[in-house]
Amino acid sequence: MQHLRRPTPPLLDKARGFSLVEVLISIVILSFAMLGAAGLQVSSLQATREARLQSTGVRHGQELAELMRSNKNTAVILTAANNLYMYDSTTDTLTSPGCGYPGLAACSTAGDLIAGVTSAAVAQRDMYEWTERVKKDLPGARIKVCQDSAPYDSSGLPRWACDGAGGTLVLKIGWIRHNTLRSATGTDATSTTGANTGAFDKALRPSVVFPLTPGSTT
Repeated sequence: MQHLRRPTPPLLDKARGFSLVEVLISIVILSFAMLGAAGLQVSSLQATREARLQSTGVRHGQELAELMRSNKNTAVILTAANNLYMYDSTTDTLTSPGCGYPGLAACSTAGDLIAGVTSAAVAQRDMYEWTERVKKDLPGARIKVCQDSAPYDSSGLPRWACDGAGGTLVLKIGWIRHNTLRSATGTDATSTTGANTGAFDKALRPSVVFPLTPGSTT
């Protein structure tokens, strides 16, 4: 006896097709949600990295301030030729003083702080070792210690230029940072006035501005 197939009701066929469309839409929505979550995670990691670098820069600033306070006979001098703490990493080259270290001869002139070590030699040693630590901890670090009465421009943004006035030394530190624009790709950012489309900026502006107050010799 031949059995006839019972026809599927038209409404059931429509229901099956509608369920398939719902599944596809759900997959698409889930995909967008996962992409959004991934982007948020990347942004969070970048923000965490920048916060860590900022904290590191401030810590190095505090360290230099303490070094200068302990050697104030040199640190209070406001002329770069006589104060080796005044430094610009883009133009100056630091070398070890080659004296005053364990195993090395004493510096030639009797010093103010340590027997056989001049105050200037202490400053040279401090800056040589300190800048090496900064360059190790901060990518593409740029460092400047100068006399500046206006470390911020008219827009309230930190600047590298120093006016040589004010009677106070200022530490400025910058490093390579990610551009905050999501669309930024390709070459490095270079503009300090307009919007940058480069993926990174190479210390276009200081990230840390730190006043240095070594105290008084009196």
